[in-house]
Amino acid sequence: MSDAVHTFLSIDLLPLLAATLAAFSCGLLGNFLVLRRLSLMGDAISHAVLPGLVIAFLLFGTRASLAMFVGAAVAGVATVALVELIRRFGRVEPGAAMGVVFSVLFALGVLLLEQAAARNVDLDADCVLHGQLETLFWVAPREWSALFSLDWLREVPRQVVTLAIVAAVSLAFVAALFKELRIAAFDPGLATTQGIPAGAVNGLLMVLVAAATVASFEAVGSILVVAMLVCPAATARMLTDRLLPQVVVSAIVAAATAILGYGAASLLPHWLGLAGSVNAAGAMTVTAGVLLTIAVIAAPRHGVLARAVRRRRLATQVQVEDLLGALFRKAESGAAGTTVPTATPHRASLHAARIARRRGLVSGDGPTLDLTPAGRRVAAGLIRRHRLWEAFLVDEAGWRSDHVHEAAETLEHLRDVRRQPLVPGIAPDRDPHGRSIPGGADPARPRSEDSA
Repeated sequence: MSDAVHTFLSIDLLPLLAATLAAFSCGLLGNFLVLRRLSLMGDAISHAVLPGLVIAFLLFGTRASLAMFVGAAVAGVATVALVELIRRFGRVEPGAAMGVVFSVLFALGVLLLEQAAARNVDLDADCVLHGQLETLFWVAPREWSALFSLDWLREVPRQVVTLAIVAAVSLAFVAALFKELRIAAFDPGLATTQGIPAGAVNGLLMVLVAAATVASFEAVGSILVVAMLVCPAATARMLTDRLLPQVVVSAIVAAATAILGYGAASLLPHWLGLAGSVNAAGAMTVTAGVLLTIAVIAAPRHGVLARAVRRRRLATQVQVEDLLGALFRKAESGAAGTTVPTATPHRASLHAARIARRRGLVSGDGPTLDLTPAGRRVAAGLIRRHRLWEAFLVDEAGWRSDHVHEAAETLEHLRDVRRQPLVPGIAPDRDPHGRSIPGGADPARPRSEDSA
């Protein structure tokens, strides 16, 4: 193999692989935390592992990785159990329960440090917060045939092996218990009635979250762990309303975040001419935030832009319908060639008139408009809904006849989930004011390009 490939395998492969495995496992499990509104469980665990680390040091008398991992894992599981107990028996919301647990456990860890005179315990902030991805390396073989031999694979750092095991267990857990996880996340009561042990399923989920969080600390740090538990799942949630696609998309986004973030940390300093380096875990966290921001803004259904377009279309549709209704009432009273109504702001009225002309609903030049035959049919359907709602509010809801007009002005624009007009199930001949109710058909759904 070439020198460039050998350098990549020796220096960059293991950090990139560790970050991808950590992001994958956290992103996969984070979906069910987001659905249960426990997104900051990883943050709670990252604060609460301090007493576990101190107690492990006091018991084993060493700062060896295995002892520290066991102590942190026990503290993580204890955090999850305490949060669940406080939430269930204290009847407080999950965020408050997590805040109580991690603050108390973190304070307990600091107290143990002071009382046990163990201030020389090495709790490096860089390791805990930012991770040590840059220290993961191996001397890769020069021959491709030896790359996957057992002798060389034994040289892989323990952190990578641990993250690979956690990722595999997390994937197997989600795949095997997906139906149970889905039901328990959305409706634990329904899960229990169907014979699914919702408490046990959620308990296993929390144990895996604790394991993934603790296993990722030494390699990628707590900042990236918290981001990976929240950002990929939230990004996928913005892109789909179905859980299975959300889980798949979140795993892809998590892996892409690790790869893009590591690439940015490796290449940006050189491209920008910076003398220093960029922390890889920090760059991945920023990448996760950027991807989530893009999804929040540009998601096709739930994004800010999509919602703004829908609101614009709805406002335009309401303005056009109000214009047609006003023209119908004027024509009904015997006035033809009516000018554009100015009940709404004048610019909005002119815009509604342009849209109505484009759809062939009105005719006329300048501010004077007349309903076309198609416009009269649409307006008749609108007036019919308006007067039916007035009759419904008086006859069925007991409203006074002089209080129903403004409410009917809103109700006449309502649509169901299939975008069809909502009409009350009554059929009087006249409204409460004695006006006849037209029998015209309701308009079809307008073309999207006309209402843009």
